[in-house]
Amino acid sequence: MSNKLDKRYGLLTAIAMVIGIVIGSGVFFKAEKVLKATGGNLLLGIIAWIIGGIIMISCAYTFAVMATKYEYVNGVVDYAEAAIGKTYGYYVGWFMAVIYYPTLTSVLAWVSARYTCVLFGFSITGGECMTIACLYLIGAFAINSLSPVLAGKFQVSTTIIKLIPLLLMAVVGTIVGLSNGMTVTNFTTVVENVDTFSGLFTAVVATAFAYEGWIIATSINAELKDAKKNLPRALIGGTFAIMLVYILYYIGLAGAVSNEVMMAGGEAGAKLAFETVFSSIGGSLIFVFVIISCLGTLNGLMLGCTRGLYSIAVRGMGPKQEVFKQVDNITNMPTNSSVIGLLFCGIWLLFFYGANLTDSWFGFFSFDSSELPIVTIYAMYIPIFIMMIKKEKELSIFKRFIMPIVSICGCIFMMIAACFAHRIAVVAYLIVFAVVMIIGAVFANKVYVGSKMKN
Repeated sequence: MSNKLDKRYGLLTAIAMVIGIVIGSGVFFKAEKVLKATGGNLLLGIIAWIIGGIIMISCAYTFAVMATKYEYVNGVVDYAEAAIGKTYGYYVGWFMAVIYYPTLTSVLAWVSARYTCVLFGFSITGGECMTIACLYLIGAFAINSLSPVLAGKFQVSTTIIKLIPLLLMAVVGTIVGLSNGMTVTNFTTVVENVDTFSGLFTAVVATAFAYEGWIIATSINAELKDAKKNLPRALIGGTFAIMLVYILYYIGLAGAVSNEVMMAGGEAGAKLAFETVFSSIGGSLIFVFVIISCLGTLNGLMLGCTRGLYSIAVRGMGPKQEVFKQVDNITNMPTNSSVIGLLFCGIWLLFFYGANLTDSWFGFFSFDSSELPIVTIYAMYIPIFIMMIKKEKELSIFKRFIMPIVSICGCIFMMIAACFAHRIAVVAYLIVFAVVMIIGAVFANKVYVGSKMKN
């Protein structure tokens, strides 16, 4: 086995990763949550989508500037290490390997299974759903571990497929809504009177989850051809396209069904909207594309998940470095890192089920693992942006000061918004987070002590 990954991905794959990872399950069921949070006020909901999009684009732009300077193994870990130091980079990598990647990946496996169950009429919380979720999780692991090139092609294909229902609803739904007056009615009717500030705050939390995941595209930095040019292009172009598609889709929904119906639609809300516009058969067919969309997101998340421990092992840090930094000569994949990544996904899938889908197994420590990792990932961006302002003196005022400051403000906003939405559950999550990071510190200290002994 070797320790080096080949450069095999082009600009198209990188853009597909940015769009494909972000666009997936979130936009389909978070649209309903945004409507509920704003009391059915479509204009306020659009403002929430714009705020969330601006925060995403500003952070992506700032990282894109750093991408023109640094090119190593795992994007955000590289940036953390270059900006602050090897120790901070290690802790960011450890967090992403043990918490961030596997929590989001496991939840996406369940979401993909949930929409499959909705299509076939199965229970979304029963054994059928969890069985399908496990199969999807293993399938995503297999395609990424055995054939990374095929996984990249699957990412491009599913990105194109997943845009079909979004663009169809954006265009056809808007045309239908304007012709029958539904769009105008929904824009001029507020279902419930809610506090504007509180409603907007909660709605932005929902968009934060729908927008989350673009940073995972940086995990293939070292495998991307001409990464210093192509990664910034992918981050900026991809995130802007995502915001535009989300807003147009949101407007399209307003032409499909009334705000009251959409708010009460539950997990079948998106399916109901598609069936209203495209008939029962056409709506079900397009809903199949929604499931493929979720699977594409799962594939992209798993791609990042399989490289979790590899990204810190190649830096000479973390547990069993010689084991986790090995790359298979045939598949050119960090096989050992992939296996442990799948194990973490399985553990977090079990936790998600026990904490959110049945009578709580964990009491106080039950929290939503689909959103709360965002609290820490945005917090971890802030020191990177601060050090960028301090160190990158050759950059222009716009790149060195304006955009990083805007990004910092966005990160702080997201942290406050997440705490506002989840309240006491944030405390439970932060305790688990602290325990995981302490375990990571034990491995870091062992490496440090070992280095001193060698010296």
